[in-house]
Amino acid sequence: MASKKREIQLQAVINNQSLWDEMMQNKGLTVIDVYQAWCGPCKAMQTLFRKLKNELNEDELLHFAVAEADSIMTLQPFRDKCEPVFLFSVNGTIVAKIQGANAPLVNQKILTLVDEERKIAAGEMVRPQYHEIVFVDSDSEDTGELSHETVDQIYTIVIIKPDAVAARKVQEIKEKIIKAGFVIEAEDKKPLTEEQVKHFYSKIVDQPDFEDFVSFMTRNLSYILVVSQGKEKQSSWDESEVNSETESKEPWDDQQEMAKSSRMKERKSLQQYLEIQQISQFCDVEENITNTKFIDVLIPDFKKIRGVKFEKILALLRPALFNERTEDVLNKIQDEGFKILLQRQIVLSEEEAKTLCKEYENKDYFGNVIESMTSGPSLALVLVRENGLAYWKQLIGPSSVEEAKEYIPESLCAQFAIEGLPINQLYGSDSLEAAEREIQYFFPPQHTVALIKPHVTQEQREDIMKVIKDTGFDITQMKEILLTEEEAEKIYFKIKRKAFYKDVLGVLAESSHRYRGYLLLNVCFANIFNLCLSFLIHKMGMLIGPTSLVLL
Repeated sequence: MASKKREIQLQAVINNQSLWDEMMQNKGLTVIDVYQAWCGPCKAMQTLFRKLKNELNEDELLHFAVAEADSIMTLQPFRDKCEPVFLFSVNGTIVAKIQGANAPLVNQKILTLVDEERKIAAGEMVRPQYHEIVFVDSDSEDTGELSHETVDQIYTIVIIKPDAVAARKVQEIKEKIIKAGFVIEAEDKKPLTEEQVKHFYSKIVDQPDFEDFVSFMTRNLSYILVVSQGKEKQSSWDESEVNSETESKEPWDDQQEMAKSSRMKERKSLQQYLEIQQISQFCDVEENITNTKFIDVLIPDFKKIRGVKFEKILALLRPALFNERTEDVLNKIQDEGFKILLQRQIVLSEEEAKTLCKEYENKDYFGNVIESMTSGPSLALVLVRENGLAYWKQLIGPSSVEEAKEYIPESLCAQFAIEGLPINQLYGSDSLEAAEREIQYFFPPQHTVALIKPHVTQEQREDIMKVIKDTGFDITQMKEILLTEEEAEKIYFKIKRKAFYKDVLGVLAESSHRYRGYLLLNVCFANIFNLCLSFLIHKMGMLIGPTSLVLL
């Protein structure tokens, strides 16, 4: 109980603008941990702060606080950010900012500023003229002022049609949208329901062939994107823009400068851009949407997922840790809110070990590290969590055990250190791009085929699709077909010689007359030794019967 009281006293809790304004009246140094509501303060740094508080013994000079960015107007530019942020206030002036849980850097900054305050109090130095840090959203335009959102965000909905999905155009379209400076806020891949199609295409509902169009849009997969307008200038794809590289280098006069500035601020709509790129025939676009209820029809819970980034990363337990404390590590990972999507044992080659341990290649112990990494199996994991990349980096701590024990003893690096091995026994991807490459390398995707029988209702079909996606599978393609007897034999060849086989065919033929037919799914998932496939069959068996999903 005493330790809990002490922890509360260590950092003042600032969760509204009034408390923030009051805190800024503090004399001396205040170290502020700015956090997001979804994750809470940076627990890994609290041990360091407590250590400094006790060692420096400056209750009147050194203060610590945690401030929730979501509820304080001054901290609006820090909202929806992945990395922890530490602000340093001296007598109410923010004089420094450090991004990320960089314990040595934070430690040094505190020692430096406290030492300055001591010397100032003793008359040994004059207070420096600090350059106050101005809070500006790094994603906003360079205006030098804090921008406040006073109107609703404007969105565009893009539906990539089923034929374009089948032709594998989705990635190309997404890349071009992003390259043009637009931001994809949310996305989903699924067959649309009749209600969703009629809602989105309400402007053409009176056309004579609309029912056929509805049938086309609901029969196969579509891809839905919710897009917002990025804050970058988009003159790069404006055909009216003059290429300055081909013009003379003479200075612009005021009139020309104003004309250029005006053109730079012009932005084409997403529909216009798709037409210029000659891909508009693959998409249908609805622009200038400010009512998220319209979006919720296509992507339920859009408000909930907006701004939340579920990120997949690769994590690795090095051989010594995997051999000694696997269960403890996995329990800790799950306790911290990560979901373990995939795991597999792998014995690294020397080349693979050198790639993963590149940061240590200039150290004297590099050879011992490589020897340890190739001495037995490592455990590779694919982890997913909200803002998973930054959270995992914060959780595992620094790459050096010595540094972790000194500055962040609560980090996994310090907790799971192995005698005689000076490096962090847990590895994590450096970036999302690296994570994607590493996951593809250690967990190469596999494809299988699933069949849903024709007697399944539309509601059951949607339930099945949800189970497939929630279990971690990705439906890459789907198609409705009417099976012939010869095609059915290829699927049910294991029961072909059974006495009830003809009855099965009879039921299937009868069902096919009453319903549109089988739903053929091309399902993709990484290699996890068929564990998840078996689980999926079991789950789906409760919905559609144990033989309704056929894997080829």
